[in-house]
Formats: sequence, C-alpha cells, structure tokens
Amino acid sequence: MDGIYQRAMELASILQDQDTVHIVTHIDADGLTAGAIASSCVNRLGLPYTIEFIKQIDKNTTKNLEKHHGNLVWFTDLGSSIADEKTSFPKIITDHHVCEKTSDFSYHLNPHLFGVDGSYMISGAGLTYLVAKAVTTKNMDLSMLAVVGAVGDLQQRRHLQLVGLNQDIVKDGIKIGVVEEQKDVQYFGRETRPVYKLLQYASDPIIPGVSGLESNALSFLKDLSIPLKQGKKWRRWIDLNHVERRVILSEIGQRLLAKGFGHQQVKRLIGNVYLLPKEVFGSELHDAKEYATLLNSTARYGEYEIGLKVCLGDRKKALSSARSLLQGHRHNLVEGIQCAKTEGIHVRDYIQFFHAQKGIRDTIVGIVANMLLNDVETRNDLPLIGFAEKNDEEIKASARTTQDLVEKGLDLSKIIKHAAKTVDGVGGGHNIAAGATIPKGKEEEFLTAFENEVKTQLSI
Repeated sequence: MDGIYQRAMELASILQDQDTVHIVTHIDADGLTAGAIASSCVNRLGLPYTIEFIKQIDKNTTKNLEKHHGNLVWFTDLGSSIADEKTSFPKIITDHHVCEKTSDFSYHLNPHLFGVDGSYMISGAGLTYLVAKAVTTKNMDLSMLAVVGAVGDLQQRRHLQLVGLNQDIVKDGIKIGVVEEQKDVQYFGRETRPVYKLLQYASDPIIPGVSGLESNALSFLKDLSIPLKQGKKWRRWIDLNHVERRVILSEIGQRLLAKGFGHQQVKRLIGNVYLLPKEVFGSELHDAKEYATLLNSTARYGEYEIGLKVCLGDRKKALSSARSLLQGHRHNLVEGIQCAKTEGIHVRDYIQFFHAQKGIRDTIVGIVANMLLNDVETRNDLPLIGFAEKNDEEIKASARTTQDLVEKGLDLSKIIKHAAKTVDGVGGGHNIAAGATIPKGKEEEFLTAFENEVKTQLSI
C-alpha cells in the first residue's frame, strides 16, 4: 500500500503546479463525492476549476476534452480505460475500477496497479481523498465524503465493515471528529424509515415471512410488543431502546435459522455503520448509507449540481431539492422492481436476466438489479443482468452477483468487458458489479457471450 500513498503524493505535486483544472467524474454517489473532494481540494489551492459529470468515457468524451480543455483534466472514479491513451491535454486519474496492469503511468492512481482490490478496499472517492490529503492534511475533513463514497459503492458489504485503505480513511475521519463508527443493524433506513418499513424492505439477509410484505412487517412488531408510534410519529430504528433492538434481532435470527439460512446469514444482521456527527441526527445525512442514497437520487437523474452542492455544504436550497428528488428516486426504484418482475426474470443455466426496455432509467437499472438479487422471489445463485434502453441506438447492461459467487472465482468485470467487446460495446467495473453499453439489438449475442464466460470461470 506504500506505493499507493507514494503515487498520491506524486499526483498532489502535479496538481500544485497547475494554473487551472477540469474535473471529470462519474454520476453515482462515489463519483459525486469524488468530484466534491477534488473540487474542494483544487478550490483550497486557489485554482480556478470546472467540473463535468459523465456516465462513462467514450470517444465523444475524449474528443470534447481535446477540443475544449488544454489544461489538466482530473478524472475521478473513472478514467482508467483511457490511462494508456495519448491525449493533447495533461491528465491525472484517481479510479478504482479494474484496469490493465500495463497502464502503470505516473499520473494514474488505481489500487489494482498495486495489488489492492478496488471493489472493497478503496473507492474512487477514497483515492481522490488520498491525493487531497497529500496536498495538505488540512483536507482531512474531506474524509467523511470519502466514507460516504465507499459506503455508496457497497464496499462494506463483503466484511460488514470498511477495510484496507478505507479503514485508514475512517480513522482519519474519527481523528478529526467528522466520522463515527458503530456496530448496528445493517438494514437500510436506520435514521429515517419507520421500523416497519425498514423490515419490509429488509434484504441481505431477507426476513422470512416479513420482507416485501408491509402487513407482515407491522404484525411482526405487534407480536413482539414493540410500540409502532411515539405520539403521532412512527418510530424509527434509532428511536428504539437496546432491549427492543435485541428482541427484534433475536427473532429475525431465529426465523433465519428455522428456514435453514445458516449462521453466516444471521451474522450479516450486524456490522459497522458510519455516522457523520457534524450532520443532524435522524436526517438523511447523518448515516453514510442514507447520505449516499440521497446523492444517487440527484446525479442519476441529471441533477449533478444539486448533489455536488450538498456535498460542498449547502444545507438549504440544494438539500431541499435533493430531498424532493429522493422521494422520486424511491418511487422509481419501486416501479423499477415491479417493471422487471412484470417483464419477467429469465433464467438460463448460468445466468438470469430481465429487459426493462424503457421501463427503467438506464442510470438506475444497476440499483434495481442489485435490489432484485436480494429479493425473496429472485434466485441468488446466478448472476443477474438488467437491460434498459439508453437511447434509440444503445442498451445499458448492468450485472450484479453475490459475494459467494465471487469467492468461487466469478469476476463480472472481466466477463462483461469481453461480452461487450464481442458486440462492439464497452464494459467494465468490479468483480461483484459491472456495467456495459452495447448496440441495441445485440442483447442475445451479448448474453450468449456473457454466459459462456460465466460457465468458463466457474468451471475452472
């Protein structure tokens, strides 16, 4: 890991020699936080900068950059795919997606070049933070954004906590009082959802007889004599006392064991959660997981500036707008899941897939696929691919799998890159989550290539 810190120092030196910087970043929570960290870092250096949000790097992206930017371009949470391409503009890259080992250039910071897994040991925001910290330790307050980015990228899912370089960043945040780390339930919505809603939408692990059913979630709590309301307000997980929490978790554990889920699944109930003590307790910004979801509800709908402003501290107009977008995002996810189920999840020997056509935005089809993989009605022993129309000529393909399959040798990044290439598309990502853009009408050919690669990897 020393090599990563050394490379961060080298990129920091490059930054400090610039007159102006153009930042290019991704549109998910990790990309937004990475862009915000880069923006803050450059701004604190007193350098003029601009920022651009993109879904992926393609030929048009580089052409536009060649045309409009002769100054340094800082790629955050993407850029490794063009690391070895000659460009008229100077560049630095802080990206954690799988890259070619040959792309070891002095301006390229990617954990995979140093034998570190970028799918769970550090995120794009984390790498960008390392550069910012190398510029000056006064940027350590940005560690909280790096934690949000890592959690938004589901980097804690494997070990139920952030590890590796991510953990070093957490320690920075704890040291200066912008991050707290606690053990608690892993279900989403600890701070803002009524408890019954938290249980209704619970996944990883699912709650037998409760997940997906509002009435059963309500009955579950009533049977345990857990008061649902405090006055006129629905009680949230954070409103429960330790005894009530223990009773609920104990009952969930017993149900899991009774249904044959095993102790490993029971252990997934509890893990580390990451809190931001400078934010309002009980708000969407106090818990890193909920903060990340709020950010996804902005950038994935084209409202990049709103998410960026929230990251940079706007707690008035931008936060209000983000909260409105969050309501729409939640609605779209529910509709997206229903759309996928209506269209049908088609199961093959080694894969399963759904095609949403125009029913799901291409920017959230990956989130829907991930949610479906943890749904009680979906098999989780096969990787899941979700298709959605990107435009009249292109299809977005998002693939998700489980940690169990990854540990058996499955690497979605390599698979989707190969499958996309066979149909003149582009793809990449991580071993557990990856995406591609392919020509419309080539889905079947893509699926065949994808399945053949899955079969090969799992047969080795």
